[in-house]
Amino acid sequence: MIEKPEFTRADVEIIRREEMYKRFFRVEKVFLRHKLFNGDWGKEIGRELFVRGEAVAVVLYDPVRDLIGMVEQFRVGALAEPNGPWCYEVVAGMLEEGESPEDVARRELKEEANIEPYTLEYICNYLSSPGGCDEKLHLYCGLCDLSQAGGIYGLPEEGEDIRVHVFAADEVFAELLNGMFNNAAALICLQWLQLNRSRLRAAL
Repeated sequence: MIEKPEFTRADVEIIRREEMYKRFFRVEKVFLRHKLFNGDWGKEIGRELFVRGEAVAVVLYDPVRDLIGMVEQFRVGALAEPNGPWCYEVVAGMLEEGESPEDVARRELKEEANIEPYTLEYICNYLSSPGGCDEKLHLYCGLCDLSQAGGIYGLPEEGEDIRVHVFAADEVFAELLNGMFNNAAALICLQWLQLNRSRLRAAL
């Protein structure tokens, strides 16, 4: 049995925070000290923190037809990628105040793919890059009818230009680890789907 880490939030002392940048994104410098494994308290250190909050990502799956829905959009962080800066991804969006992760999943599926799932199955949550970012992603599988899916969606006022693709599951899984799906949310969702595909199809 794997035990929880020895230390908790109570073993960190926040000394002060400084806001370094705030526009679409926010960056803080957090000055803190924390307990050490030898039992002592460490010295004061400063860490830059990219403040993102919580997000939701959803992989679309049609178990009747064994189809997977993905979205394609431009990503500035992928400018140097060999395949270019347009990425195949799962539908995703940020939590807003008062929303639950499932609320966000349904909202983003409508905005980005014009899809209303008949079931949302929770996969897991994870920290995208805890060494310097507080973003937590909640992952779902949205079971839906993809027979008529496709098109271009997104909110123009937010600069979104999102194309929906529908692929045979076998085609997706054959390309899974060759760099075609080069972002963590897509990879985790698709690997979960690969493990659970037979169960989801058997439940029809």
